[in-house]
Amino acid sequence: MAGAFIRQDDQRPIRGQLDWERIYRVADYHKITNMVYLSTLGTGKKISPKWQDAFAERYWQGLQYGEVCKEAEQEILMLLDMREISCAILESCEFRNLYQVPEAASNVPLRLLMDEESYTLAKGFLIDLGYETDRFYTGFGERMKRVSGIRVEIYRKPPFQTPAYEKQMQFLLRRAFVKEPYHTVRTLNLEDRFIFYMASCAYRYAQDELVIRELMDLYLYHRTWQEQINLDHVRKVLSDFRVEQLAGKLLHLAYMWFGSMEELNLEEGQRFEPEEYDVLEERILSRGILGGSDRETDQQAVILREMIEKSENKERRSERAERRRQRNAERRQEFFRKIRWAFPEYRYMCTMYPILEKMPLFLPFCWIMRLLRFSLIRK
Repeated sequence: MAGAFIRQDDQRPIRGQLDWERIYRVADYHKITNMVYLSTLGTGKKISPKWQDAFAERYWQGLQYGEVCKEAEQEILMLLDMREISCAILESCEFRNLYQVPEAASNVPLRLLMDEESYTLAKGFLIDLGYETDRFYTGFGERMKRVSGIRVEIYRKPPFQTPAYEKQMQFLLRRAFVKEPYHTVRTLNLEDRFIFYMASCAYRYAQDELVIRELMDLYLYHRTWQEQINLDHVRKVLSDFRVEQLAGKLLHLAYMWFGSMEELNLEEGQRFEPEEYDVLEERILSRGILGGSDRETDQQAVILREMIEKSENKERRSERAERRRQRNAERRQEFFRKIRWAFPEYRYMCTMYPILEKMPLFLPFCWIMRLLRFSLIRK
């Protein structure tokens, strides 16, 4: 349905009994519920009122989001610029312009990357604007949401765990340019933004988190700007991410679903075996259950998953070590607190035993007498 909607194919009547509950849940997970709803309007198929309302609700949420997201993003960016908080835009609601029917787009959050100090300040300003934390991204940042449904994601470091990804993201960010009319807000150029989307899709695929909507966005972005994108340069940069083949397969799969392979004008050496696309498709549609890592045919996906797991294990070890250090520090503080209580300083003891002012050498005996007195009182 989603592919036919994007290609603007003629809608064919749906025949047979469909499990609309399952269709809704799958579409909702893949963030294409509003598009499926629009696709069903011309099928002539009757949907049970319960699921018809569920689809319609998601559609109206997307419609309302589109009406307010641009103004909300401008409000946030203007505030950050006025406060001279430097940040880079990774994604914004401008993506909605790629869709012929804007209400068919997803509710794309504003995603901002900044340094640690700016992150703390930006979060405080967002709280003042009425945003509340909706989800934490451990080690990277968080997602904040307002009652109106507007969401913004702020990151203090690129949302990737592997060293190759972190290094290459720094190179992309160095080429980011100031976005008019702001002075401290930067954005990626068309080609670097496409590289970021390709690398993100490959990364999320390796984590079994890639959804249909993200591939659809990737397809629409490439189809719209392909004349201004040098694919040879993109492949070279993605090879530094170590995902050039995996990202290429995902782009091909997106064209197979939502366009046609003829649009890509692929050379013979750039084509892959059909079985490889089957594994990609199964793994995406089943969230990794059917086409999991045990059946993965792309070595870059296998290596990337191993690198992610290695980074996650390293992060967990660091967290455990930090918790141990905190516990040990707390134990030391508690131990020294008890020592200070059991053996107070000389001036304090003088108030209890005035004889110490004339005979300071009696301090140890006074400590013992004090402890014996407290033990007798407790008994």
